[in-house]
Amino acid sequence: VLRQAGRRVAGRCRTILGEAGVTPRVVVVGSVNLDLVIRVDHLPAPGETVTGGSFARSGGGKGANQALAARRAGADVWFIAEVGDDEIGSEALADLDAAGVDLTGVSRSKTTPTGVALIIVDGGGENMIAVASGANAGLSATHVENAIQATPEGGVVVVNFEIPDEALLAAAAAAGRTDRQLVVNPAPARPLPDGLETMGPLLTPNRDEAAAMTGEEDPNESARVLGRRTGSPVVVTLGAGGALLLDNDTPIEVGAPSVRPVDTTGAGDVFTGALASRLAAGRPVEAAVRWAVAAAALSTTRLGARSAPHATEVEQSLGEQ
Repeated sequence: VLRQAGRRVAGRCRTILGEAGVTPRVVVVGSVNLDLVIRVDHLPAPGETVTGGSFARSGGGKGANQALAARRAGADVWFIAEVGDDEIGSEALADLDAAGVDLTGVSRSKTTPTGVALIIVDGGGENMIAVASGANAGLSATHVENAIQATPEGGVVVVNFEIPDEALLAAAAAAGRTDRQLVVNPAPARPLPDGLETMGPLLTPNRDEAAAMTGEEDPNESARVLGRRTGSPVVVTLGAGGALLLDNDTPIEVGAPSVRPVDTTGAGDVFTGALASRLAAGRPVEAAVRWAVAAAALSTTRLGARSAPHATEVEQSLGEQ
């Protein structure tokens, strides 16, 4: 109780600072899972069994990963999601709670368990992932609308494609009504829901997701197609190659710092969460992308999907560049 009261006081102080333009505000609407991770020398081919691996479990889900990344980047963060009324749900939210992410917008399902992801990571940090969505699939538009209405105005709203279209569109519409910038991470890739394009989202697909949505393999061309649809900047993440920003039909290549990756799981989520925090702080989009690329690169040097660096680490990395 004392810890919760302390967070409320700290939150009110940060809100005052935010009105002075210091503390950004980010609302994340998305998924939360428990990740079950096996690390092996190489990823198995179809029908192949790879032995000798190690096992770990940790929090995951694109929405939760993005919320923690935005929080560590210095934003006040409100997370809206659905988990099961089970121990897995509590475990998957524990590090967000400890970091001070506001979880009052997380609902508990009495009938559906918390989502689970099975992840295999090889010796070079590449991964393959299968997800049982669980309670994420039950996140309703009504809950999202009510939860966003209860958050302070201003800042950025972030959504991803691991929740139902109805919840995604409700979040996007609420962002428009309250004059907040909308950032959409279209992952896993599927066609943009009807009506989303007209809401002007800033999209953050990776190279493969952008190609799947447009049919264009060249990131420059896929970004142009998406940008014409939304009328907003598009950022295509390129893994170790950094990111491609298309703003006003002008492509800008943003290189990534050289690192030695051990696990790329969740790097795209770190990018999106860090980007949202910088945009909410009023940074120009190119500067925000450069900051987010550095944050994502640092995250690959650590294990797990929630390995987002803190703001001071990112600033140090940028200074060294």
